[in-house]
Amino acid sequence: MGKVISIANQKGGVGKTTTAVNLSASLAMAEIKTLLVDADPQGNSSSGVGYTKEDIQKNLYHAMIGETSIKEVIKDTDIPHLKIVTSNIDLIGAEIELINEIAREKKLKGILEEVIPEYDFIFIDCPPSLGLLTVNSLTAAHSVLIPLQCEYYAMEGLAQLLKTIRLVKENLNPDLQIEGILLTMYDLRNNLSQQVADQVRSHFKGRVFSTIIPRNVKLSEAPSFGKPCILYDAESRGAQSYVELAQEILKNGKRNYG
Repeated sequence: MGKVISIANQKGGVGKTTTAVNLSASLAMAEIKTLLVDADPQGNSSSGVGYTKEDIQKNLYHAMIGETSIKEVIKDTDIPHLKIVTSNIDLIGAEIELINEIAREKKLKGILEEVIPEYDFIFIDCPPSLGLLTVNSLTAAHSVLIPLQCEYYAMEGLAQLLKTIRLVKENLNPDLQIEGILLTMYDLRNNLSQQVADQVRSHFKGRVFSTIIPRNVKLSEAPSFGKPCILYDAESRGAQSYVELAQEILKNGKRNYG
């Protein structure tokens, strides 16, 4: 049975999609069956593995409104063990169309149940908001991974996300856990990065991944080529950091956060 992990932070620009694409790719390169679900209407995870807007016709939107099955919208990537459910701006319509539906918060959970046994990991790239799509993603997940940038105001908004996670756990998904907080955009030349990292580790003892994702040019360049960094430049520090994160997640697979 696969593990479903939502990657969420309502604050934009924290490395959420970068993490979704590169963590998924790193696990898949180790021949671990991985599915990436792009639940963000911006479709950046889709473009990050090579799908242009012109390529995307049937996608997550059509599965969520019941027009097609999830299996119909799973697509291959350049990595044999990595599949993706693509998304585009259509997905904004799902939030509107589902608003009056019964159990609307559980739509994604319902459609993913069909394919969970076929994968070792399913990652859901959430939109940068706390709307219905994010609530669906948290309801469908076993755990949530929170990227947090090593910059000023890093923890701004985190309290609201943690409150949302708590409410989802209390009302919709009692088994939801925090997989961990991932420090991203770490700049070795900047004392602030170290200060933020120390502050986060002190405040969230035991919930912060050992792996830290650095600021890295190759990580920034790779999406414009429609490739995960491990395919764009496998030797780069950015690619290697996500390989380390993948190893940490595998190693700590049975770790349980309250």
